[in-house]
Amino acid sequence: MASEIIEVKDLVLTYADGTKAVQDISFSVREGEFFGFLGPNGAGKSTTIKILTTLLQKTSGSVKIAGLDLDKDESEIRKIIGVQSQDTSVDPDLTGRENMILEGNLQQMSGKELKERVDYLLDVVGLKDAADKRANRYSGGMRKRLDLATTLVHKPKILFLDEPTTGLDPQSRAVVWDYLDELNSKEHITIFLTTQYLEEADRLCERLCIVDGGKIVAQGSPSELKQEIGADAITITMRDAEGKYDQNVKQSAKQVLQTIPGIVDILDSDDGVTLYVKNGGMFVPELVRAFDKSNIKLVSINLSSPSLDDVFLKHTGKRIRVEEVAKQAPSGMFGRR
Repeated sequence: MASEIIEVKDLVLTYADGTKAVQDISFSVREGEFFGFLGPNGAGKSTTIKILTTLLQKTSGSVKIAGLDLDKDESEIRKIIGVQSQDTSVDPDLTGRENMILEGNLQQMSGKELKERVDYLLDVVGLKDAADKRANRYSGGMRKRLDLATTLVHKPKILFLDEPTTGLDPQSRAVVWDYLDELNSKEHITIFLTTQYLEEADRLCERLCIVDGGKIVAQGSPSELKQEIGADAITITMRDAEGKYDQNVKQSAKQVLQTIPGIVDILDSDDGVTLYVKNGGMFVPELVRAFDKSNIKLVSINLSSPSLDDVFLKHTGKRIRVEEVAKQAPSGMFGRR
């Protein structure tokens, strides 16, 4: 069993106005693990990352990074971590290679060691052929990959990624996933990822915490979390006999569902209801018959195996809504802490 490289206990951050952005959370990350925080915007993911990377002062609680105490060893922690924030921070007027050399210089690296490291990382993130082009000629996905490479120049033990694929198209996002997976397996680097993308967390993370409102509502491996549901998910939308939808229709639908045996759970879901049943495919015909008798029109029926979104719905009563941030022009280079 790998040792714990990040240990967080009873972490709290309260702003001056009394808002609790992080509410008494505890978790640990194993050395070499690909670990994640999954949740919507405003869940407290980025705030937690900023605390762990010494960019924000916590209110209370304890944090240890590779055995170092966050309260006493900030400067030592900065030497062993890499941080990629949501905003790409490469210098558009420098080439990809020059961006990486500059970052290496900021990390007190030079000579053959730096050259070999830069060449290796440019190859890993697929930018070898574009290494000597200015970054302002890179696509958004290429800038993200360059930004990722610069965080790795000094061979950090832990890589913190705060929503690294937000704003990318699906194809570019999938490419970044491949690179991250390769970095974790080949470099044996511990990766702490925050994301609002269900597929990203499911595909990359060995374990994760589902967070909402500054709290951890569930944690475990993706498969363990989905097994919690223990049933297929059926999401239905409905209308009354006149084609209208309101809370009365939803309430009537729930009353009908409560008369049908075999339903594990019933939860509100946007303009409909999500129910969980064993053998969902065999259950659907019975569901349709019950609603026909009650004069409620089913507009749509969606049957699926349990997902991380179902886990989030179970614990919070709502689904994760992905909110894309506006794409911004690349900012100037700054030294990562």
